[in-house]
Amino acid sequence: MSYPFSAFATGLVFGIGLLVSGMANPEKVLGFLDLAGPWDPSLAFVMVGAILVGLVAFTIARRRVTSFLGQPIRLPTATQVDRKLVVGALLFGVGWGLAGFCPGPALVALGAGKAEAAIFVVAMVVGMAFHDLFQGRIAKAVSPAAGQDMR
Repeated sequence: MSYPFSAFATGLVFGIGLLVSGMANPEKVLGFLDLAGPWDPSLAFVMVGAILVGLVAFTIARRRVTSFLGQPIRLPTATQVDRKLVVGALLFGVGWGLAGFCPGPALVALGAGKAEAAIFVVAMVVGMAFHDLFQGRIAKAVSPAAGQDMR
């Protein structure tokens, strides 16, 4: 199996999973995140399923040097919880809670022609460009001891 075909098939399965689970529907996501309102716990099953699939995949990946397609496996090695991680997680969570989208489902909803997804994706790209442009300044503001290289 070629790498481009595998990447396409994986993305297709992931996108279909996001659609079927309701993750590309911001009303469904906001219903899950609204613990004080009429809470919809159905996405908790999606999370548990994703954790189980991820657990199996990471267990297999840790035992291998290359992927099944011969690509090198590079697993995350960072274990430190620092201010940069916490601030990033908070910003991600606030954005997710306000819009009902995270990046993957937003791209799927954009492909389905949802206007609110287009707004989210534009804001996401602007935020990514802002981060890349001011990466060093952001790192110093969040963690003064952090170095210049954040990648």
